[in-house]
Amino acid sequence: MSQSVAHREEPLSATQLLAHDLRALRKARGLTLAEIAMRLQRSVGWVSQVERGLSTPSLADLRAFAELFDVPLSLFFGHEAETEDERGFVVRAARRRSLGTSETGLVEELLSPDLGGSFEMLRSVFAPGSELPEPALRKTEEAGYLASGRFDIEIDGVWHHLAEGDSFRFAAKPFRWRNPGDEPAVVIWVISPPVY
Repeated sequence: MSQSVAHREEPLSATQLLAHDLRALRKARGLTLAEIAMRLQRSVGWVSQVERGLSTPSLADLRAFAELFDVPLSLFFGHEAETEDERGFVVRAARRRSLGTSETGLVEELLSPDLGGSFEMLRSVFAPGSELPEPALRKTEEAGYLASGRFDIEIDGVWHHLAEGDSFRFAAKPFRWRNPGDEPAVVIWVISPPVY
């Protein structure tokens, strides 16, 4: 009688996780390797090697990638895992990558280990009175769960008022948000494909 052995993936290195993130960001924005190379003034081969984890970009290169993709530089750091077995699989609360600052009224933490999958999961904290004044439109499917506070979201011109425990979903629709309450609103937000 044969027993099946569960296949276990090998954990990815920090360089490989960075490579996954850069490739996911490029694909989410619909850019080719050639377009990235042209904008960064680098060769297509170099960009390809970075995306495959065969070459490690310098800090200046990472700044250029961050500017090109309009993401915070901090997104590319903080891949450290508690143990090697957890790398690419588990994100400990103390090791989340922060993607915003309190000055903007929105602080987001990446709950996903990387951006290499088909979706990303974020913990978004909206300050009291904060808002996105102009609608945003992304070629994504998005869903959220209000873990605490009050949260209003306008989807395709219609405002929805959410209370703790409510959730939402939309795809490729203009949206904006506001926190009408006097305490932070915490939303667990899922976006496919990843945009950060």
